[in-house]
Amino acid sequence: MDLISRKYAPAVVAVFLLAFLVVGCAPMGATPPPEPTPGDRDDYVIGVADLLKIVVWRNPELTVDVPVRRDGKISVPLVDDVQAEGLTPEELKEVLTESLAEFVTAPDVTVIVLQTLSHTVTVVGGVARSGQIPLVREMRVLDAIAQMGGFNAWARRNSVRIFRRENGGMTEYVFNYGAYARGNAPDSNLLLAPGDTIVVPE
Repeated sequence: MDLISRKYAPAVVAVFLLAFLVVGCAPMGATPPPEPTPGDRDDYVIGVADLLKIVVWRNPELTVDVPVRRDGKISVPLVDDVQAEGLTPEELKEVLTESLAEFVTAPDVTVIVLQTLSHTVTVVGGVARSGQIPLVREMRVLDAIAQMGGFNAWARRNSVRIFRRENGGMTEYVFNYGAYARGNAPDSNLLLAPGDTIVVPE
């Protein structure tokens, strides 16, 4: 090894080590989940804080607007408390129809979700303001960040994490704003699911 090579060898090694550490520390995250196809989406599941309208045809005295309480139940005339959390509107309709059949002949029940307040996503960290957003429509990572005022001056835009509880565990996805803006990661701007938490590091 000549003198120049020996002189710069430590610097070259240091550069390679730094590059290795940068690559090793780069957020990877799970592979983005497939997008749902139109007409093939999961049924809405009722949750705490949702506002429901229970309609019993030809029985206006039994037709009520009721919130889903913290215990997951609603109060309905004649049948009192009924479990609503965790059921789809169609499943709740079946439960109410069976319960009301003891008091009403052939009850015709309709369950309408007036306000979907239980389905939310949370955004925290390097945004203008942190908090929860009701998931009342299809929303992606950038939509949620924009709704919270956008990135702040200290946000690490290329290391945004999305945490999702699924299959009994926690899955972490990564959104790299720079790569997405360049068209290199079009799938990373995930369609959000109820309960997702977006963390923007600073």
